[in-house]
Amino acid sequence: MHSYEVEVVWSGATTGYRAYSRNHEAFAPGRPPLPSSADPIIGRGDADRWNPELLLVASLSECHMLWYLHLCTEAGIVVTNYRDAAEGTMDDERFHRVVLRPRVTITDAARIDDARALHAAAHKRCFIANSMNFPVDHEPQIVAG
Repeated sequence: MHSYEVEVVWSGATTGYRAYSRNHEAFAPGRPPLPSSADPIIGRGDADRWNPELLLVASLSECHMLWYLHLCTEAGIVVTNYRDAAEGTMDDERFHRVVLRPRVTITDAARIDDARALHAAAHKRCFIANSMNFPVDHEPQIVAG
């Protein structure tokens, strides 16, 4: 079993729905603070800070990328760049879908199909995606360069 410790700190006064700040910070041992807030559209938060919805999409994207890079390394596929334009959609109650759109650059054009196939394998290994109750889809682009 693995354990992950995070402390979330907020202070202020909840004197009225429109009056209190949604700004807070998340802390983890040995890491810089993460300035956070609520989503400004649905929770009156600060648009300049991370919110839980963004963090969820980022977690899914990062988990997939890290597994993908691991699997490419094992398969002998050299990745030189990875950029994901991930997007999550939700209504007022829950997420409905997250789409990962990684654009991956590899060194060997002959391995493009192999590199594309490893996205499915990375998805199966991503424990965060496996914990979701909504689809996490992938629309990868693989180029050689």
